[in-house]
Amino acid sequence: MNSASAFFARWRVRLSYPCAILVLWFARPTPGAILWGALLGLLGLFIRASAAGHLHKQEVLTVTGPYAYTRNPLYFGSAILTLAASIATHSWISAVILCGYFVLFYSMVMRREEAELRQHHGAAFDEYAKSVPLFFPRLTPVRLSFGGAGAFSFAQYKKNHEYQAAIGFLFLLALLLLMWRFVPVLEPYFRMHRDTPRSP
Repeated sequence: MNSASAFFARWRVRLSYPCAILVLWFARPTPGAILWGALLGLLGLFIRASAAGHLHKQEVLTVTGPYAYTRNPLYFGSAILTLAASIATHSWISAVILCGYFVLFYSMVMRREEAELRQHHGAAFDEYAKSVPLFFPRLTPVRLSFGGAGAFSFAQYKKNHEYQAAIGFLFLLALLLLMWRFVPVLEPYFRMHRDTPRSP
């Protein structure tokens, strides 16, 4: 891992918390925005779930299921979730923070993981990488000599803890709903408290 990759890997989690705070601070959710974000988020969660059900980390080179369309279906699903969250916040500032964070950190993560896979699987990964794009999916699944059939496994889905992504996204939607419901009600109180002159 080069110095740049090491830096981004170290700061990816650390910076996610202040970024999340800023996203919520600038969010101006509406019921319509939350609904459209939730609908798009379902697609992202489906892609991630399908990928997690095929992925066998550090065991074999996974080339079936969504991995026959893109080398990074988990991150492609995460990109859709990022867009979904951007829509749900109903704020261009929140959208810039979310999309900027994703592009900055996950582009480095994908390259770092690709180097690890190439080191671990050698020529098999090179053959796979020649046929399947890094991020944006191809239209038809690739057929490789070493791929095998491969089937979705719910046990593998649970082993990869993919349910945590669904829980996290639902938690974000719940927060945005609470903000929509209660923040406008509290704003007059905060405005009155801010405008009240302090006694000398």
